[in-house]
Amino acid sequence: MRDDVRPPPQEHDDLTIARALEEDIIFGRLAPGTRLTEDMLLARFRVTRHFARQALVQLEAMGVVVRERNKGATVRSLSPREVQEIYAVRELLQRQAALWIPLPVPDALIAELTAIHEEHGRHIEAGYLRGVHETNDRFHLKLFGACGNAHLVQSIELYMRLSLPVRANSMADKASLRVSHEHHRLMIEMLKGSDNWVLAQLCVDHLQPSKRNYLAHVS
Repeated sequence: MRDDVRPPPQEHDDLTIARALEEDIIFGRLAPGTRLTEDMLLARFRVTRHFARQALVQLEAMGVVVRERNKGATVRSLSPREVQEIYAVRELLQRQAALWIPLPVPDALIAELTAIHEEHGRHIEAGYLRGVHETNDRFHLKLFGACGNAHLVQSIELYMRLSLPVRANSMADKASLRVSHEHHRLMIEMLKGSDNWVLAQLCVDHLQPSKRNYLAHVS
């Protein structure tokens, strides 16, 4: 094909770039500690320096990138102590949200969670990790949203983002994903009952496999 008839490169904005890089980070194509520079983004995407800079700001807001003065941006890497501290907060938040959910929940919520759960399972079996990640987060935010406290749910979402490096570590392991999927099924069953304490403990236990797996690799 002649150069004068070749289609122009696709243009990107900062959100598109941030989403592409977030996916690279979540699925291990960019390892923790990898340095991200504006020049690297300019070489990969057709953008101005402004959009490259804003993409790094977006990634920092997502919690997957750390930006330091005079050092630039790097893919977030968590120490064992940071992992323990983040997960201690996640456990507190998710336990409390589960305890506040009025049980049994309405049939409409069960139907919605079941649909997300089924989609999550299809993505696991197909190996579509973007879909696995997105349906997992939708499932949890929909479930915890039933507690009725929007500020608590926002805090849960924040700590889900902060723990992305830990969660990403288990993404490529289909056996781990199937265990997580089964936990989701059990959560739906608990929502049909009346025991908030059992539901709360399940929500806490659900966090442990990815945490243990990450700590086993960095300790």
